[in-house]
Amino acid sequence: MEPIWQWWKQGFDQWEKTTAKLLDGVLQSPSLLEPAGKTLTLAMRAKKQVDDALDKWWSSWGLPTRRDQERMLHLLNQLESRLYDLEEKLEDAIDYVAGGASGKAVAAQGAGSGARSEAGSDAGEEGEA
Repeated sequence: MEPIWQWWKQGFDQWEKTTAKLLDGVLQSPSLLEPAGKTLTLAMRAKKQVDDALDKWWSSWGLPTRRDQERMLHLLNQLESRLYDLEEKLEDAIDYVAGGASGKAVAAQGAGSGARSEAGSDAGEEGEA
């Protein structure tokens, strides 16, 4: 079995070497690259026109476009982050009032872990989904 494999491997390596040289020349040729570039440019322009037309169609029905949804999601994430920060500050203030000076030490150690850590882990799971 071993000699058959070696014979096949040598033949494949020779074929790959010859084919690679040929294809490198063809794929680097301006006569191939220029039309391919123009085709890609036209395809991207057509995609933009289709995307714009779909955005207008969705908007005409009063529905949010993908961009609208992404913008709203970003704003919701910012709002959520600010809410978590306020919760953490509130917990630190409650700890400070309840514990006096020991509350400052706890807050300095970053112990505002209650809702922040639970909500933060939930938010991370939702963001990944």
